[in-house]
Amino acid sequence: MEPPLHLDVRTTVTDTMTWTIAQMADDFDVTHRALRHYEHLGLLSPERDGQRRIYHRRERTRLALILRGRRLGFPLEEVATILDMYDDQPGEVGQLTYLLSQIDDRRADLERRRRDIEDSLRELDELEKRCTEDLAQIG
Repeated sequence: MEPPLHLDVRTTVTDTMTWTIAQMADDFDVTHRALRHYEHLGLLSPERDGQRRIYHRRERTRLALILRGRRLGFPLEEVATILDMYDDQPGEVGQLTYLLSQIDDRRADLERRRRDIEDSLRELDELEKRCTEDLAQIG
């Protein structure tokens, strides 16, 4: 199940709403461990009430972006850089410019992988054909 990224949390969720780790995990179909890992890496910073984590809209938005970045194949370090740029200078313009350069790099990597997969599939087709022909000659 894919996380509800189609929701625009900026307009459907109020700033006063909060979520528990269980609610976040359920809403985004991730494990509690993944959320704690993202927190450990500094990608999420839920409020703490003793041992209890309290997630606000900011963490919800950041988690949606983290998961989208992961689905697109970005390493967590790149996701962190992009998220941090939004909060700090150069802000959204710098973030978007950087993201565009990363998209180009990621697209090139995926194109290389696609060519490799297509080459492998052709090789498998050829091998399968030879094996079938050899079996026909033997049998």
